[in-house]
Amino acid sequence: MYIKKIAQLTGHNAGIYALTKGTDEHSFLSAAGDGWIVQWDLKAPDPGRLLAKVDDRVFSVHYLEDEQKVVAGNMNGGVHWVDLLDPDRTKNIAHHQMGIYDIKRVGGYLLTAGGDGKLTRWSIAEMKAIESYQLANQSLRCIAFSKKRHELAIGASDHSIYILNAATLYLKKRIEKAHENSVFSLQYSPNGKHLVSGGRDAMMKVWDIDNNFENISSQPAHWFTINSIAFHPEGKIFATGSRDKSIKIWDAENYQLLKVLELSRDGGHLNSVNGLLWHPFKNTLISCSDDRTIILWRE
Repeated sequence: MYIKKIAQLTGHNAGIYALTKGTDEHSFLSAAGDGWIVQWDLKAPDPGRLLAKVDDRVFSVHYLEDEQKVVAGNMNGGVHWVDLLDPDRTKNIAHHQMGIYDIKRVGGYLLTAGGDGKLTRWSIAEMKAIESYQLANQSLRCIAFSKKRHELAIGASDHSIYILNAATLYLKKRIEKAHENSVFSLQYSPNGKHLVSGGRDAMMKVWDIDNNFENISSQPAHWFTINSIAFHPEGKIFATGSRDKSIKIWDAENYQLLKVLELSRDGGHLNSVNGLLWHPFKNTLISCSDDRTIILWRE
């Protein structure tokens, strides 16, 4: 497999924690410890354009396409609703008692995963919290959503994965001791058969959805924490990013390693890879890091 680095983007003044799709089909957003939310154009990626700045480290970000709003979660549990059409309507809401590590849209609602162990559902139209659930007694680290199953998977620092009905937030199953440490990353496979998890224990695990989430694969995928998992738009391969500074490419059918992207050979990151986004525009893999840079990779 041949994947090469095509650009390395600079501009942030702190580690970059989150990536999400941008305001059009060839853009994406980044959010970082400098409080900046920046939009980048994959047609002409450098320089980026500052969309918003908050007075705190931003750990998570999500773009609401229909409403043209950006929602960001900060390290102290605040939720920032940035209205791109009417900046005067921008709202900053202190909510979670600790950092917000992930944000996902499900229909007309938004979900935030907090360091206080709470999962909160927000009304997008009203930009306000509707209900919160104390799902765990430790941090909630990641949210995965399966539209096909209308189901959520939540990874937590209590080593568990929680499976919820996406409409009612009813707890369907708790996979206890899913990892030996915090569950930092989760993704449903595009074919709907598997849930892939990555943990602070550096293990990558595959769970068989149709067989009550039986663990069918478990391997030491990295040296340190697996921070992010991203599937290729066509679903045949996926990538993992780690605190060990590397990105690894895997076969989505047999979960075998295909390629390692690292500093010495490929011009990869100097520090922890915190986030990955496999963007449909020319199938671009985007990575962000504690080294304050973003790297674009293509086949």
